[in-house]
Amino acid sequence: MPIKRFNDLSTSQKAGLITAGLVQAGLFAAAWTDLNLRRPDAVRGSKAAWRAGLFVNTLGPLAYLLKGRTGSAWTEADVPDQTGRVVIVTGANSGLGLETSRALALRGATVIMACRSAQKAEKAAAGIRALNPKGEVVLMPLDLGDLDSVKAFADAFRARYDRLDILVNNAGIMVPPLGRTAQGFETQFGVNHLGHFALTAQLMPTLERTAGARVVTVSSMAHRFGELNLADANWHARPYVPMPAYGQSKLANLLFTHELQRRLNATGKDVLAVAAHPGWAATGLQGDSQGSNLANRLFAQPQAMGALPSLYAATAPDVTGGAYYGPSGLLQLGGNPQQVDSNARSHDTQDAANLWALSERLTGVTFTV
Repeated sequence: MPIKRFNDLSTSQKAGLITAGLVQAGLFAAAWTDLNLRRPDAVRGSKAAWRAGLFVNTLGPLAYLLKGRTGSAWTEADVPDQTGRVVIVTGANSGLGLETSRALALRGATVIMACRSAQKAEKAAAGIRALNPKGEVVLMPLDLGDLDSVKAFADAFRARYDRLDILVNNAGIMVPPLGRTAQGFETQFGVNHLGHFALTAQLMPTLERTAGARVVTVSSMAHRFGELNLADANWHARPYVPMPAYGQSKLANLLFTHELQRRLNATGKDVLAVAAHPGWAATGLQGDSQGSNLANRLFAQPQAMGALPSLYAATAPDVTGGAYYGPSGLLQLGGNPQQVDSNARSHDTQDAANLWALSERLTGVTFTV
């Protein structure tokens, strides 16, 4: 039987071929991207062998997606007892911060919910208290967009507590219109990075006095397209574009984490600096448009699942300094937490040192480790 040319096929035959091709391409792209994102210990077998196997028509990608990946079984139930420990969670009144605060309070921690909106914080705290947690929930005002508020929070915390076991730098904003913090920084860079930098610096003496303390900074998959522009980090000279600005702030979170851990290692301090990302979680951070709501319904995981990487980074006994934790599922969009890799730019030691120096200059806070 002679082979028909594409133009000689019926409409339904053409549609079938195109659909099959798109499915094959989609499976290959998903498998290839996921494989490249994974650490070798999160793959069953050799990554090189799987890369070759992906080219075996549809079977290669399907085999990888079904059998090639290792997952994680870690859940909120695995959070160790936190009785007697003191925790700060920024942005704790909603989303990941609320879930992180709830889980840690249920395990016995004294959780300082550091929030900008007192009204929202009171409602969130009441919801946690209604669960009769073993730990205490304490509200303290913090506006990361105002360095005066950051200092006031740090001063008030130090006056009240003599230990800090876990600092979760969770609060963040995503792709807003161009705005400025109280000190004139671009809002995403100012809140997501500079505010947390200044907060961590002023709490570091208390962290250092607490055995086994941890600093957990929440980054994002968006760090992968982030580019650090130290000459114009606050978007004064270049036209502001929300998503690249967000990516820069999330890349800064990782550069900060890695540089902080390097400095802690150099001085022999007993503090771990680690990072986490939630994958795609339905937190409302993406906005409330019809498109965002539809995408969340189709692809996002619940808030409680999105908080698991932060909880793992904050409490799991096998966590190592400078490591990055995220979901173990396909493309790191969802799933139980495991260690993941960040991109090469986030490990650039010169960029990290320069960002540290710039952050000290912009905030006026000397960060001594």
